[in-house]
Amino acid sequence: MATITELKCALRESLESRGVLGQLKARIRAEVFNALDDQSEPRPALSHDNLLINELIREYLEFNKYRYTASVLTAESGQPEVPLDRQFMANELKVVEDPSSRSVPLLYGLLSHFLSSSGDSGGKLFLRGSAPATMTRDPNTLPGPES
Repeated sequence: MATITELKCALRESLESRGVLGQLKARIRAEVFNALDDQSEPRPALSHDNLLINELIREYLEFNKYRYTASVLTAESGQPEVPLDRQFMANELKVVEDPSSRSVPLLYGLLSHFLSSSGDSGGKLFLRGSAPATMTRDPNTLPGPES
């Protein structure tokens, strides 16, 4: 006859092998977050840039079946419950897709583009700061271009 410890171990292994244990843990985390989330405190307005970034992340999360993580992102960020239209996203990002790229999240296509392209600066991309208008930088606490 199996001991309780052996039964616990077998149950845990079974749940892990079927991916159920991870789903349960994620679901519990999401439910705890929802219970603790203060709905009375208004969320800051979602900037256009953050809307697009969050949607890229959500599309990636849902594609990889990280549904509970995506639900926490949506709840915490104030992202609309209904995902943005993919064609709208592609247009906003000035991306042209071929039929094969439509089967994966836009984030994969963007990453693939940057990993495979070699720009004029030795394969490096020059990024310009474009923080959302709601973000301000205190020059006394964050390093600036002069650092």
